[in-house]
Amino acid sequence: MSGAGTGGAGGIGVAGTALSSPPSWAVRADVVVVGSGVAGLTAALRCAAAGLATVIVTKALLDDGSTRWAQGGIAAALGAGDTPEQHLADTLVAGAGLCDERAVRILVTEGPDAVRRLIADGARFDTAASGEIALTREGGHHRRRIAHAGGDATGAEISRALVEAVRRAGIETIEHALVLDLLKDPAGRAAGVSLHVMGEGRHDGVGAVHAPAVVLATGGMGQVFAATTNPAVSTGDGVALALRAGAEVADLEFVQFHPTVLHLGPEAEGQQPLISEAVRGEGAHLVDAAGVRFMLGRHELAELAPRDIVAKGIMRRMREQDAPHMFLDGRHFGAAMWRERFPTILAACRAHGIDPVTEPVPVSPAAHYASGGVRTDEHGRTTVPGLYACGEVACTGVHGANRLASNSLLEGLVFAERIARRVRREHRVGHRGEHPVAGAAPAAGDRPAQRLLPPEARPEIQRIMSRGAGVLRSAAGLDRAAAELDELAGRAGDKPAEPGTESWETTNLHLVARVLVAAAREREETRGCHWREDFPERDDARWRRHLTVRLRAAGGPGSAPGHGGDVKGGSGSRRGGSTLDLRATDGTGLPGTAPGAVFPVSPAADTAAPPATAAPPAHPAPPTSSAQGEAHP
Repeated sequence: MSGAGTGGAGGIGVAGTALSSPPSWAVRADVVVVGSGVAGLTAALRCAAAGLATVIVTKALLDDGSTRWAQGGIAAALGAGDTPEQHLADTLVAGAGLCDERAVRILVTEGPDAVRRLIADGARFDTAASGEIALTREGGHHRRRIAHAGGDATGAEISRALVEAVRRAGIETIEHALVLDLLKDPAGRAAGVSLHVMGEGRHDGVGAVHAPAVVLATGGMGQVFAATTNPAVSTGDGVALALRAGAEVADLEFVQFHPTVLHLGPEAEGQQPLISEAVRGEGAHLVDAAGVRFMLGRHELAELAPRDIVAKGIMRRMREQDAPHMFLDGRHFGAAMWRERFPTILAACRAHGIDPVTEPVPVSPAAHYASGGVRTDEHGRTTVPGLYACGEVACTGVHGANRLASNSLLEGLVFAERIARRVRREHRVGHRGEHPVAGAAPAAGDRPAQRLLPPEARPEIQRIMSRGAGVLRSAAGLDRAAAELDELAGRAGDKPAEPGTESWETTNLHLVARVLVAAAREREETRGCHWREDFPERDDARWRRHLTVRLRAAGGPGSAPGHGGDVKGGSGSRRGGSTLDLRATDGTGLPGTAPGAVFPVSPAADTAAPPATAAPPAHPAPPTSSAQGEAHP
């Protein structure tokens, strides 16, 4: 049980807007980690190793996180001749001018040792004949620096190793649990989470884990779109929880659409089979129906250009030829290479009647990865004290406007370890809030309980988002999406759904969709994986900056009468009593999350962090569009 105890819910209150009623049972710990992918499991292992009573809460089984779906590998400067500086350069280019260089430098500098610790935890990577780790290349990388396992089953191997390590450590785990809301103490600090254990107790039953440190590692939000590579559990729960708790999110408009997803028809919905970038890294070609390699001449790296460029190249060729998809041709690999290097992909293709050994594979882009998320500093701290985030749910500034291939697993590793070091410094072992104090219920006029959307609204949200906020975006499409999302909220206001897993997930998706559309409407340029047809050029003078969003009570500070605090890009809705506060940063560096701090110098516990780099010059603020949509420096 890792020293965790059980007890009543006490007086700790649900923060801000709430999905659920107060908890009726509770578990206590020093730290609660939400999620069981590479980021969550690593954070839990490092916290437990430091003597902190740790509880993992996961939505499915412990080994069922998004990490296991990762095919390509993990990027780090491990090979002869490669350096962190080269990895840094490739990451900055892929991020299209919006990476926080300090965060990237931390990633690439601490990354190699983090991978070695992962190997020490039991992960087994593929090796060359020499016995050294076999490295491959993916889009945007100028070097072979991608370590892989099982050919194309890297995520599954990493997940296996970390799950076994967690079980050996005896870390308490609550499985099949949907986390609902952040709990706060009267001072506004995180004090745990409320959750629902699916399949146990009442359909709307709610419990809690009380802990002074809460680590969000909930993964992505791909299910906000109709077609995605993400599993069904990726419903943006962590981002939605953070927003309801008053935390800031950043860069949510930058959703990466993986360029090579197995095309199963125009009506295909749900999780789609991914064709790893490593297939192109090993020499497969993108071609049209006539066999023409259309990426040649579009970028110096052709098929190995950064993902946003390849996805746009595919979409442009599809539009030019009025074609539903393009093709990935790897017939020259031969049967043995497909079988040994890409067994998972080979099996998936054959399961759908396609044999990549003898025919090109039909591919098209699909939602894959959220480059933005809950805004954090270099230690994983969010803008809510005691709340941390790492992995895909977080926005560290590493990815900028477009993630470099195979940097995601590395980011999860590096920043999870940094969070564990910070939690060890800031939270005393055994300080679990044994006697939570009364108070912390939402104050009068604060964000009220969120009205729940019915489960049948989920496919509507997905169709709205795929149609209006997918790969190609425009003001007209985003305006329509915002109006349609607002209409769904209106229906919920007239007749809220009953509490339960499906309605909670649907409501989370709706909130995340609102914020994504708000930011996409505001960013009037094309950059990275955000493609505006009506603003086709990158605009550094106005938009080389991050957009942050916070959920705020309607009529709260800064809200304009008659506007309800609405933003250009917001849904325009005051239903549910909250609006979106959209702001722009001064430049590419994300502001610090601690009061008065902008990426403070790391203390002794974080000695692996590199020295700070000079901040980029500020850019002129973009013009304001409404009372709440102002771009505040």
